[in-house]
Amino acid sequence: MWARISAVSTYLPERTLTSAEVEARIDGYVPRRGIVERLTGIRRRHLAEPDEQASDLAAAAARGLDHRDADLLIFASASQDMVEPATAHMVAARLGLSCPVFDVKNACNSLLNGVQVAEALIRTGAHRTVLVCTGEVPSRAVRWRVSGRAQFIEAFAGYTLSDAGAAVLVTADPGRGIFYRDFRADSTAWAIGTLPGGGSAHPRDPEHSYFRGDGRRLREAFELAGPEIFLDALKRTGLTWEDFSLVAVHQVAVPYLDALVRILGIPRDRLVVTLPEHGNCASASLPLQLHAGGAGPGDRVALLGLGGGISLGVLFADL
Repeated sequence: MWARISAVSTYLPERTLTSAEVEARIDGYVPRRGIVERLTGIRRRHLAEPDEQASDLAAAAARGLDHRDADLLIFASASQDMVEPATAHMVAARLGLSCPVFDVKNACNSLLNGVQVAEALIRTGAHRTVLVCTGEVPSRAVRWRVSGRAQFIEAFAGYTLSDAGAAVLVTADPGRGIFYRDFRADSTAWAIGTLPGGGSAHPRDPEHSYFRGDGRRLREAFELAGPEIFLDALKRTGLTWEDFSLVAVHQVAVPYLDALVRILGIPRDRLVVTLPEHGNCASASLPLQLHAGGAGPGDRVALLGLGGGISLGVLFADL
């Protein structure tokens, strides 16, 4: 039995912030106007309403799918409503589902890992229809008041982030579906990008509630991890990028996307570049590209994931 990605839906909050508005909102230090868009290629990003939670965004996306037969719900996101209980319960309650639920969390690779888990459970026969959804609200962790240049640089990655929801339905199929998957990690690099608050290390300190990172070191860590996981996928399957209708690549900044695409040799006409108008949507990035690109039954797609920690993942599927 195969596990097939049978439907994809997304939800993007109507409220947006341009890069100019982001810079105007930063209090304390901005080296020069226009730097955010110039360094990232992002023109605007989405902003959830104050009363919208991660579960609201996930549920809104899931309502775009026929999820009534789901016998498992996986909430797979870098964001969460609260530490306890699993955010999957809030999503299920909003959707009126009574199936088993649990959370999967692995930074921007969360949704991809959620699909990985769904496929494994379907192939074992434990489940037949799995709703994998994410709700990302990273705007709550952006530092808007900085003390100077050093803190601005530390907070800079947060200015790329965008709120979004996405849902993927993974179903049992006798004939086609996910046919290749591989995941790797270099966990020695976990400290390069963090949101420290809310866990056992920093349970209550507001200072630790902001995302912090070093973009240069993070890029170097991914480069050291190498493109081999993606190139090995082609070698092991005997495919080329031209064999795919769409190649979805996690998108954090246009210059980094351009460099990765050049290294991997991905044709530009196989990409759907969502960054300029939607920002870095964290784990919703890959399904957003599938949805925006109109991927559907009969298409062969590649999903290339990169996440803090750091982790990399690749998944090939016939829809």
